Amino acid sequence: MIDIPFIAIVGRPNVGKSTLFNRISGSRSAIVSDIPGTTRDRITRKILWNERDFILVDTGGLLLLEEQEIWNKVKDQVDEAIAEAASVIMVVDSSDGITSTDIEIAEFLRRTGKPIILCANKAEKKKSQEHVSEFYELSIGEPLPISAYHNKGIDELLDRVVAPLDKRISETEIETSAKIAIVGRPNVGKSTLLNIMLGYERVMVSDTPGTTRDAIDSQLTMNDNVLLITDTAGIRRRGKIQHGIEKYSVIRAILAIERADVVLLVLDSSELVTAQDTHVASYILNAYKGMVIVINKWDLANELGFTEADIIKEVRKRFKFAQYVPIVFTSALKGIGTKDILTTSLGVYEEWRKKISRSKLTGVITSAIADHPPPSYGKRGLKIQRVAQESSCPPTFVFYSNRSDIIHFSYKRYLENVLHKAFGFNGVPLKLVFKGRPKK
Repeated sequence: MIDIPFIAIVGRPNVGKSTLFNRISGSRSAIVSDIPGTTRDRITRKILWNERDFILVDTGGLLLLEEQEIWNKVKDQVDEAIAEAASVIMVVDSSDGITSTDIEIAEFLRRTGKPIILCANKAEKKKSQEHVSEFYELSIGEPLPISAYHNKGIDELLDRVVAPLDKRISETEIETSAKIAIVGRPNVGKSTLLNIMLGYERVMVSDTPGTTRDAIDSQLTMNDNVLLITDTAGIRRRGKIQHGIEKYSVIRAILAIERADVVLLVLDSSELVTAQDTHVASYILNAYKGMVIVINKWDLANELGFTEADIIKEVRKRFKFAQYVPIVFTSALKGIGTKDILTTSLGVYEEWRKKISRSKLTGVITSAIADHPPPSYGKRGLKIQRVAQESSCPPTFVFYSNRSDIIHFSYKRYLENVLHKAFGFNGVPLKLVFKGRPKK
């Protein structure tokens, strides 16, 4: 099993790190602004380039600090970031030329021994291009002139990033054992839950939130299935995350989700669902991982005056986007319901691997379209000609249509609900891809 490598974007404020992140990820996930200090939270995206996967991290928050404190805080925080990274993209501003801060950052990165790709951003103008050669003085390799805003040099940058990485593993090479990650807020009982499932104290347990700093792997055999279970650090609300080690505990938790087949989102029965829980749940589903919601500390139910029906109703209300996700009630402290977690997780894993025959799929989708035709836009309405399941892990369905650019998200959600109702896929988000005819 090969972990997905983590590639960090670093640099001084206002050199275009977030613009580069947005360009590579094809999204507008990072806020872009001319005001230094805009990016304060860590943002990640999984990227596929030339059959190679990596997780790109916009680490703008590492450097976007008060000007007088910039280097001390960079040094404190980047230590951990670089330790996790397979390589680093250092971004400089070719329109400014080399600065003393660039020199200090390059010197620090050079001492880490990590591979560094030097990008001279904002090199779209001739005058800016003349400054690019200055960056050889940083002694961290050949500067690559790019313009993140104008999409120049990005393909060559990605080629450099993925060149040393392993190619994506084909489905036949992936181990058949399920990989399960345990995530949730601090002090909801994740480590105690893992210890009970394993039958011994694999992870230090404490009432102090944040005891687990690293993602910890353990193996467990159940019904001839070898499970790899990963315990992770608690994911706090963004504003509560402290500098340094704790921020990188969150990164490790995100990496554990990316590695996993099924993710257990652990909630505390006394607090139930918070905004941070819904944020983590959406990350799990956007990564197309199987998911089980675990209501822990259920031994407190009588004291709290809740019934299972009450909890299920509340959880379904808060997780409206995850109605198909199973809910399991446990008490890690009392050892109640832990076998149910493993049984449910294996069931979700099998659903994650499931494939549907084309004939059954065509019949269901044809009936669904007849019952609820897609909305029309202008003279040409949307017509879905055929559908096929392209792959499993996650289940991926390709819809071939006359126009893929006018499919509304609500109709996509309708088709996803139809597939869940017809074929189950309990606990599994479905990946729907729409392909239209190429423009003439």
